[in-house]
Amino acid sequence: MAFRDGPFENFKVPLVWTAAVAVVIAGVAAVLLLLTDKRESMTANSYGGARSSFDKVAAPVGGVLSAPVRWIGHASDGISGYFFAVSENRRLKQQLEEMQALRDANIMLSNTNHRYEALLGIRTEPAIRMTTARAVSESRGPFSNARLIDAGTRKGIRVGNPVVNEHGLVGRVVGVTTGVSRVLLLTDVASRTPVLIDRSDARAILVGDGGSNPRLEFIRGQGSIKKGDRVLTSGDGGVFPRGLPVGVAVRSVDGTWRVKLFSDAGAIDFVRILLFQSFDQLVDPAALDSAPLAGLDTAPPPSPELTARIEAVAPARRPLASAPPQPSTVTMTTPAQRPAVAPPARPVTTTPAPRPAATPPARPATTTPAARPQTVVAAPPSTAAARKANPPPPAPKKKSSAPARRPDGTPTRPVPYNRLPGGAR
Repeated sequence: MAFRDGPFENFKVPLVWTAAVAVVIAGVAAVLLLLTDKRESMTANSYGGARSSFDKVAAPVGGVLSAPVRWIGHASDGISGYFFAVSENRRLKQQLEEMQALRDANIMLSNTNHRYEALLGIRTEPAIRMTTARAVSESRGPFSNARLIDAGTRKGIRVGNPVVNEHGLVGRVVGVTTGVSRVLLLTDVASRTPVLIDRSDARAILVGDGGSNPRLEFIRGQGSIKKGDRVLTSGDGGVFPRGLPVGVAVRSVDGTWRVKLFSDAGAIDFVRILLFQSFDQLVDPAALDSAPLAGLDTAPPPSPELTARIEAVAPARRPLASAPPQPSTVTMTTPAQRPAVAPPARPVTTTPAPRPAATPPARPATTTPAARPQTVVAAPPSTAAARKANPPPPAPKKKSSAPARRPDGTPTRPVPYNRLPGGAR
């Protein structure tokens, strides 16, 4: 039987009054809830059984009712993605390009950061002040290898300062301006660097020839270098400090020793300049005058017993006082003032009996050569008075140089002093 065919066919519910009653009931219920709600004092026991039962039933029912909504959302997303795939692809490509640029920038910054950390980690012993610069230009040729760096005298750089990177020695500064410096690399043909072999401490000269591996010359000692030996700066000449890493010794095809440089392991773009001029700046003069070096005496003071013994023995060893010797004077005299020196006496010769031999020709007369000038050193004043009191004897008369003649007028032939009368030797 239909509802309209029943007894309540003509029954009509007033909608206005029904709504008003519902609103009143809802308001009363809300007021009751506000008055009875005590969250600050709520405990597990106060959570009623009816409410807990409602939550148990509402949880699975809500999950079942929300499933169709989720399915409809996934379906709408798939349909919209299918129809808007082209625009989405363009947007993703643009994002990819932006992310690639960011990735490259991050890689570059990361590498730069690592280089900076490596450069800042360079330490020398003893400590030497350093400054950082960046290579801005490169001068390369068949024999020349140089770099320009963006640092100059404003940062304290001077000609001759060593230049290093995070791997080893690069070169030295050969020219400097206010904001730019020129660095001569170790491979340049004009580069000469004193080095030593770390294993044997043998000295050598690293000579650049324009190639990537400079050669070693003037190596001291036989067998003082082997393949793989580390090469360091020796500090000879005061140009470079001792101990900077240079490279590894290798043997070339022509049999000469060369060095594979450590600085070739990376790009020479960021460098450190050692503000090194001489070894004097490595030692503080004030530190030498401070404790414990100040007033340092290596010899201990003598004991009182030793001092007394020295004073007792000193008078016995004291030399006798004597008059100081008078200095002798040297007087230069003229030949006229010099006394004549007597010539040595010659042995007496006898004249042999006359022979019937022919008369020899007369020889030319010989003259006595003039006496050579001699320097006479005058005696001290004490002996000069005695010499004046006793003058030297007069000089004997010179013999005539003319040959002796016989009574008949013929000259006699002199007999040599080494022959005796009668012809015997």
